[in-house]
Amino acid sequence: MVIACTRRLASIPALLFCALLALAAPRPVAALTLLRDADIEHGLTELSFPILRAAGLNPRTVRVMVVDDDTFNAFVLDHRTIYLHYGLIQSVDSARMLQAVIAHEAAHITNGHIARRMGNMQSARTAAGLGAALAAMAAVAGNGEAAVGLAAGTQSAALRGFLAHTRAEEAAADRAAAGFLTYAGIDPRGLVELHRAFAGQELLSVSNQDVYMQSHPLTRDRLRAAQDYVEAFGRELPADPLHQYWFDRVRGKLSAFTRAPDWTLRRAPEEANADIRLMRQAVAYHRLGRLDAALRAIDGAIALRPEDAYYYDLRGQFLMETRNWAGAVAAYDTANRLAPNEPLILAGLGRAQRAAGQGAAGLDSLEQARSRDFRDARLLHDLALAYAQDGRPGMAALVTAERYALEGRLEDAGPHARRAAMQLPRGSPPWQRAQDVLSASEKLQKRK
Repeated sequence: MVIACTRRLASIPALLFCALLALAAPRPVAALTLLRDADIEHGLTELSFPILRAAGLNPRTVRVMVVDDDTFNAFVLDHRTIYLHYGLIQSVDSARMLQAVIAHEAAHITNGHIARRMGNMQSARTAAGLGAALAAMAAVAGNGEAAVGLAAGTQSAALRGFLAHTRAEEAAADRAAAGFLTYAGIDPRGLVELHRAFAGQELLSVSNQDVYMQSHPLTRDRLRAAQDYVEAFGRELPADPLHQYWFDRVRGKLSAFTRAPDWTLRRAPEEANADIRLMRQAVAYHRLGRLDAALRAIDGAIALRPEDAYYYDLRGQFLMETRNWAGAVAAYDTANRLAPNEPLILAGLGRAQRAAGQGAAGLDSLEQARSRDFRDARLLHDLALAYAQDGRPGMAALVTAERYALEGRLEDAGPHARRAAMQLPRGSPPWQRAQDVLSASEKLQKRK
């Protein structure tokens, strides 16, 4: 695990977010939550890898994650993660447009814009820190709709001002993004296409503007600057077929899970890639309760890509959700063998193992998944249940506290963290994790 779970929360920007949230007048808003899927996140890694490398960032530590919100928005809160709303992914028309967004957000990291806004504070590295940060973003977004709520936030002007980028920062990020794209061999015309898509937004009132416009102010000068860069560059770079494939696959899977199944079945035949077409159909059939048809479709995709871990992962999901525990274990086990470094797949395996009566193996899989990625709320729920069933109440309380913190519910996290700290060996790594959450919860309470 690359995230230092033993760091005290007092050293991360979550405290500033907590302070802003506590001082602002409370008003419920639609919340933000992460949409976790191994296949989608792998596809975004494929699309972002050359950009992050061109930006001088480590593609193994900087991740691109999806926010479960259908609006067009993207943002960065720390130096390790770029967040994209799934509505943005669905709205852009090409891989190079999406890569332009990723390059732009990466430029905010490399240009030091986050560091200037956060002073000397370091990146959020714990569940409590991420939860507070996402709660703050929920407060800023205001009009997004999410399936699962995080903390209620505010429409605070202070928060909006704190998180919004200046026009100067946006222009600088555009210039850096164009350079990243060309260095990575990606056509910078995607940046022009992105600006053109939002050129008319400046004429709208703030209440009618897309959220992206409110935190990423656009001027026609920026569009002209992007056009000038493209003209000076002087040539059109060919599209990378692999990038286009993963763009189509990410969009196809998001669409299959967020649009009506009947719509997916009508539109799937338009998909050029046979395996993606079958995957979309499989998801639609599964959502309609037609398991046999879903399995035939996903097996067809597997036949076309027999070494693709993510299609086995999806097969495991279908079987798990229809209570075929043994079949789910087999599918997840194959997926884990093909992609041994995917914590979301490992979490699915652990979940299936526990359901199939393989308690010890399942707990071990869940613990390994947690050690690699703390951002999966569902995993934390299942891990807490496993600890409770195995007679380890201190660890169950700790993981429950971390789950509440990840969801931005620091008030609810506090009592569980306190209970965990009382039951875990003092000074141990789990005890330190409990202290992280407890510290965040207590500081929030003091500011109320």
